[in-house]
Amino acid sequence: MSDYSDDELLKRFHEEGTRNDAFKTMVTRYRERLYWHIRKMVIVHEDADDVLQNTFLKAWKGMDTFKGEAKLYTWLYRIATNESINFLNQKRNRQMLPLEDAGYILSQSLHHDEYFTGDELQLQLQQAILSLPEKQRIVFNMRYFDEIPYEEMSEILDTSVGALKASYHHATHKIKEWFESIVIQ
Repeated sequence: MSDYSDDELLKRFHEEGTRNDAFKTMVTRYRERLYWHIRKMVIVHEDADDVLQNTFLKAWKGMDTFKGEAKLYTWLYRIATNESINFLNQKRNRQMLPLEDAGYILSQSLHHDEYFTGDELQLQLQQAILSLPEKQRIVFNMRYFDEIPYEEMSEILDTSVGALKASYHHATHKIKEWFESIVIQ
């Protein structure tokens, strides 16, 4: 079944006898990519697993209303992005943190994360990314790490291509400044 196109998977999902198998195939096909997208946003492995489960639950509930106007992957990415943002907002609200402190808290989580296997330079890059405003961080991660085209990001984030390009440009500039500031110190 893994050789089915997304359109064929959707068709199989809408058939009662093949619904579960089609959904399992979809989960298997997209689980890892979505996990890493989520993980870059929420940082902590356990949180990423929780958000990933919520993403697939929301997808399961919404499959009947999915019209196929966007690619299945784009639709799933949008759900994962929104679930990640909701998770971070809830976490920030529970801890009564100002918006600007959230990146610092996530950065500290990264230091203590037993699943983070990067070297010092990778840790510094993640800290620089976490210093960005949320939208710039999301756009940077999607473009730099996932290499998602701006047009597809536009569908996922419901933002114009021009705004995404500007966000990415500002993000790369801020990351460069962040690295220059630690070299000077």
